[in-house]
Amino acid sequence: MYIPSMTEKEKMLAGELYDPSDALLVSQRQMAHSLCRQYNNLDETDEERNLILKKLFGENIAKSVYLQGPVFFDYGVNTQIGENTFANFNFTVLDCAPVNIGKNVFFGPNVALYTPLHPLRWQERNMFTKSDGSLVNLEYAKPISIGDNCWIAGNVTICAGVTIGEGSVIGVGSVVVRDIPSGVVAVGNPCKVLKKIME
Repeated sequence: MYIPSMTEKEKMLAGELYDPSDALLVSQRQMAHSLCRQYNNLDETDEERNLILKKLFGENIAKSVYLQGPVFFDYGVNTQIGENTFANFNFTVLDCAPVNIGKNVFFGPNVALYTPLHPLRWQERNMFTKSDGSLVNLEYAKPISIGDNCWIAGNVTICAGVTIGEGSVIGVGSVVVRDIPSGVVAVGNPCKVLKKIME
């Protein structure tokens, strides 16, 4: 349901249909994309990378986080990352809704976290003309949460609305479309629990 009384950013973060062409959202995305490009162009040992992460995430990132790069974030400020978290090459986070990543989380290469969704009904999904004559389509987003001590293997896609419980391992190439409980190994497309992690 499209709610005109809220700002587009408020709608986005509340999981309501919103207009991604809103001027504030466009400027925030452009800033995040610019910061990602700057980060990706620096050597891994360059201290300026930490300053860029502070600009990108604000207070939402712990000091001991290491993002290999290249990284790609839509907003950055909508993502929170806990201490001792590591992400390998090509970490992509479309954080139109809040993304909460716990402590001691390992991400393999080419992991993608996608919070945006598009309506299933074409009547709501298709482009329409705004009063200023520009074309736009509406979207919405649902949060993603990854618990402490998880290992997300390479080429994993985590979809909107998913929670992964503490200490779980997601196998390589998995597409996670529903919640995964704590302390399990889960694999596949769609991702399913394979076994419990035992002592």
